[in-house]
Amino acid sequence: MKISIPDYVKRIIDILEGAGYEAYAVGGCVRDTILGRCPDDWDITTSARPAEIKALFRRTVDTGIEHGTVTVLMGRHACEVTTYRIDGEYKDSRHPESVTFTGLLSEDLERRDFTINAMAYNDREGIVDLHGGQADLENKVIRAVGDPAERFNEDALRIMRAVRFAAQLGFEIEDGTKEAASSLAENLRNISAERIRTELVKLIVSPNPDMLRMAYDMGITGVILPEFDLAMETPQNNPHHMYSVGEHTLHAMSNISSDGYDEQTLTVLRLSMLFHDLGKPACKVTGGDGVDHFKGHPSAGKDIAFSVMRRLKFDNKTRDAVLSIVLYHDLRPEPTLPGVRKAVNLVGESTAELLADVQTADIMAQSEYKRSEKLEKLAMTKTNYELIKANHDPLFVRDLRIGGNDLISAGLAQGQLIGEVLNHLTGLVLEDPSLNERDSLLQLAKQYVSDHHEP
Repeated sequence: MKISIPDYVKRIIDILEGAGYEAYAVGGCVRDTILGRCPDDWDITTSARPAEIKALFRRTVDTGIEHGTVTVLMGRHACEVTTYRIDGEYKDSRHPESVTFTGLLSEDLERRDFTINAMAYNDREGIVDLHGGQADLENKVIRAVGDPAERFNEDALRIMRAVRFAAQLGFEIEDGTKEAASSLAENLRNISAERIRTELVKLIVSPNPDMLRMAYDMGITGVILPEFDLAMETPQNNPHHMYSVGEHTLHAMSNISSDGYDEQTLTVLRLSMLFHDLGKPACKVTGGDGVDHFKGHPSAGKDIAFSVMRRLKFDNKTRDAVLSIVLYHDLRPEPTLPGVRKAVNLVGESTAELLADVQTADIMAQSEYKRSEKLEKLAMTKTNYELIKANHDPLFVRDLRIGGNDLISAGLAQGQLIGEVLNHLTGLVLEDPSLNERDSLLQLAKQYVSDHHEP
């Protein structure tokens, strides 16, 4: 089978082969190309040693030379080129104690995680598939190379990668691979928070985020996200719901389509749905009629989201965006123009832009009880929000046509009173944007000070 590889990759392989070495594209790029997907990057494996690689190319970077990896810069492209190697003993479920270079491609492929990632290719030999990767791609199976327990003991993160690949590709995990991953899930405690976060996010933004359920069944979330396990074990006996908190969460995540969003926005939305109801277990109260209530769960969920995202070392921008959505996901303003303006003023523009999508996903993961009414109210809210944006209605203190200096110049306010007056004026303008004129605002400010602060 012949596959298409980029010219710069072919050029690197040709130079290595011309110097008497073996060289192949390897791993995920081969897998994705066979699947008709566009690889994010291309990796090359070769019999050449790092020093020999560096001698053949004018521009190189020692990105992981102790493990045999040299990045070759070819025009505008960068390609990791790694010497065939055999990994030594793993004692920490993360890193081999040693790396031994080898001249055999077969030995290099044996150390890789899954069969679908253990294929190599060049134009001269075609696909080198020693572990049945093509068959597993055809059968949509994630299978460890060789003994799965050995692969997962070498690097415990592969346990999460198995679920992540299944979610990304819509595959099933082979029974022996799944059993070994489940039995060794505790080893994920040895993996850094950053690596856990990366795999979790890739799973969450995949076409199948509800495969987090598989991670729960395999005992993975019990190690990396025990807050989710508690949600899975919390029923919701309430007419608005038909799932446990965890199952509702999985459906809500899946209701956020991957179409129409950039990667960062999709990440924020899916994470928001993951966290939005995690405060419910702690807030659950069952009334005398047997109905469960979850008063205060958005605030509790925000606190849990903060704790988890700090633990997994998320960047501040992503964290803050998610926390705001979690806190306000249950906000249901009156779908009037003043009501929507006040809601935007409360949550901020960035959250307001995403809140309708979040609430739609939330509603569609609930029972059908009053669903049509909820969606109708949300549609009215969205319509009025678009109208507010089109009219450029004032929404914040910064939109007022007077500022603190104007109040000082008019002798109306100083110090802390300035902020109090401006906030009062903002409230009036949210009700009636036509009041946002300098003379009107000064008159309203004068009246407010007279009513509240003059002796």
